[in-house]
Amino acid sequence: MALLSVLIIGCGSIGERHLRCFQLTGRAQVTACDTRPALLAILGQTYQVATAADWEQALAQQSFDAVVICTPAHLHVPMARRVLQHGCHVLIEKPLSQSLAGVEELRQARDLAKRHAAVAYVLHVNPLLLQARDFLRSGEFGPVRHVTVTTGQHFPSMRPAHAAHYAQTYYRDRKTGGGAIQDALTHLANWMESVVGATDSVLCDCSHQVVPDVTVEDTVNLSARHGDILVNYTLNQFQAPNETTLQFNTATGSVKIEFHRRRWGIFRLGDSRWNWHELPPADRDALFIEQANAFIDQIEGQPARLCTLEAAQQTLRFNLAALASADSSARVHCTQVMA
Repeated sequence: MALLSVLIIGCGSIGERHLRCFQLTGRAQVTACDTRPALLAILGQTYQVATAADWEQALAQQSFDAVVICTPAHLHVPMARRVLQHGCHVLIEKPLSQSLAGVEELRQARDLAKRHAAVAYVLHVNPLLLQARDFLRSGEFGPVRHVTVTTGQHFPSMRPAHAAHYAQTYYRDRKTGGGAIQDALTHLANWMESVVGATDSVLCDCSHQVVPDVTVEDTVNLSARHGDILVNYTLNQFQAPNETTLQFNTATGSVKIEFHRRRWGIFRLGDSRWNWHELPPADRDALFIEQANAFIDQIEGQPARLCTLEAAQQTLRFNLAALASADSSARVHCTQVMA
């Protein structure tokens, strides 16, 4: 089968990762697009790919099968609509946007174009989470009643050495998708909704605590309600260890997921210890290669595994409700969030 022609728009930290990982599938011919000539020169030489400085010009002059949008969040929706109008499939970096404006029109554009559109919430292809979710969905422990999420990492040191300093990127401003809620917490909230359903309301407290050179929040405490299920999130972007632990509690047992130990386990009521299921170590690119393969699979007619526009729109409501709650010191219902 011929290689898929893929245009990567925006080649900062995550854009470069998508470029590399689509290339590593062996199923795509990739073109890098960015407005920074020096960065394009580095990427062209490093990955031996074609480059373009203007995405609209590139779409007009060349026929691409698919486009990956890795620009700041406020550009995602209008760019994705234009991409669909050009007849291309589109993978959009998270979050879908920083506003609900234009999202319904984007869904209509997808349906009119009859093309695939997905949002790059990469946890949807994490085998650790998939195994644990399958167990929870089996109903063996009965309905989930309470969930705790504890996560943190040193955000400044997680970026490639040649990528732009985070304080000069989208991260510096909530309006472009910055801050811990839209940058990090949104991944976990999106996946959580795939397990326990849509978030109804949130009570959020957040603050800028440590991360230098920015003023957006780097620390979040959030209590969410999903129907009769209570979920607590605690997150920071400055701690030394890169660790994430999720625990789902039911009346008859608990399920724990430890990202940093690559394992998930069950603890039945009456047991004396956790029964762990361990996965082998994986390269940091592994999930993104799998995500690229999943998107290509979807284009080729296989079942969709990635986050849909509808699910991403719901998580966008979570993001906006969390920000509104933090700013107002009040609980906010996701349905109250307006465009």
